[in-house]
Amino acid sequence: MSSTVSAPARTHVQTGPEAAAWAERLRVANINPRTGLATDYLNHFNEAVMLLEMVPDMPECADDFLTWTPLSYAEHFTASNFKARDLAIEAYEKADPSVRAQFDHITDTMTSILTAVGSAMREVEKDTTRVRLAEQASLWVKPLIAACGGIINGGAEADVDTIMAN
Repeated sequence: MSSTVSAPARTHVQTGPEAAAWAERLRVANINPRTGLATDYLNHFNEAVMLLEMVPDMPECADDFLTWTPLSYAEHFTASNFKARDLAIEAYEKADPSVRAQFDHITDTMTSILTAVGSAMREVEKDTTRVRLAEQASLWVKPLIAACGGIINGGAEADVDTIMAN
């Protein structure tokens, strides 16, 4: 609880040389200086989608998908070989709380979808059912990955309800 309360105090707006130096550090590390977010985190979800997309042609790949484990932004970077992983986590923590909340909402939605599909796949026995689950999950998650990319790159706000309706 206390970290949520203190977060806005850490997100003061920097100006001048300090802000320019911070922005350059982020840019060099492949972290968007405007949002403080890195597209590398999306690889975590792209991996799950890639595995799901293999299931229709090779149903046995469902087992590979079932090894996918949800990771938070910080967990992903902590476990990664991303050169500036500590900087990525720090920038995420300093990111505008409203941008971070929007980003987290979409990544939480993707995690919920992928986790639910994994649970359903574990319970069914027919490959045809696993294939349908994999196809539907891919259709739901891919636009959400794109929406997260838009947020990371400072694009227009994503309308999650519209994306989920399609």
